[in-house]
Amino acid sequence: MTTQISLGLSPCPNDTFIFHALLHGLVPALAAPIVPHFADVEELNALARQQQLDITKISLGVVPHIMRGYVLLNAGAALGWSCGPLVVAREDLPQQAWRTARMATPGAFTTANLLLDMHGGFQGPRIHLLFNEIMPAVSRGDVDMGIIIHEGRFTYERMGLKNILDMGEWWEGTFRIPLPLGVIAARRDLPVAGDMQTAIAASLAHARAHPEDSRNFIRAHAQEMDEDVTRAHIATFVTDFSLDLGPQGRAAIATLAGRAAALHGLQLPAEGLFLS
Repeated sequence: MTTQISLGLSPCPNDTFIFHALLHGLVPALAAPIVPHFADVEELNALARQQQLDITKISLGVVPHIMRGYVLLNAGAALGWSCGPLVVAREDLPQQAWRTARMATPGAFTTANLLLDMHGGFQGPRIHLLFNEIMPAVSRGDVDMGIIIHEGRFTYERMGLKNILDMGEWWEGTFRIPLPLGVIAARRDLPVAGDMQTAIAASLAHARAHPEDSRNFIRAHAQEMDEDVTRAHIATFVTDFSLDLGPQGRAAIATLAGRAAALHGLQLPAEGLFLS
């Protein structure tokens, strides 16, 4: 019998908005207590590779590496239109300079780094940093470019940086489907995975109906304290796909995960990606 459920999530506003009600007993939850583990998404990716968490937020870049042990839930994802990472620099750089530019990324297994690999136009050295260290590194000239995620999408201009390429626009123009950024994975041997999927959807429904309930919880964990940025962050990264992936969301994830697997010479599991 499961005595407790470990839950990995990032401290970013989209995750704290979605999971607040579940973690605070405002919606029906599991019989076993849920123990949250807040961490940067690349740390969560590493923990998933080690199968250290029962349920966790992960990047699409790590999906092919963990799917024998995990299954993806249909609730809690960050997926949508016009939400992709941005490649930024101190000044406009011609496209011929992209290939050899030193690039800061938020981690080797992040969706941002995967999109750079898929694009193919960025062949220079990659320096992996915490997401909140990337813009300062670009601003100082430690790197030529950086690919930014989370709140960086709304704050890079404050640091005098320029948007060189919107990777979401590139993805949407290439594949004509929404971009999956992060998904919720549960251990395949976890008997309460279906119950957790239902609980996450209920938690998000509560957050949408009572947005003020989660305000202090979100602020307590956020990197960026500007409330306009927080609202924009939630509006951008929490979508109807977060409530239920549906056929289009699952197809988008399968597309990106399949291409990630091909890049690394891996096979996705025959038993499928998603909890039925």
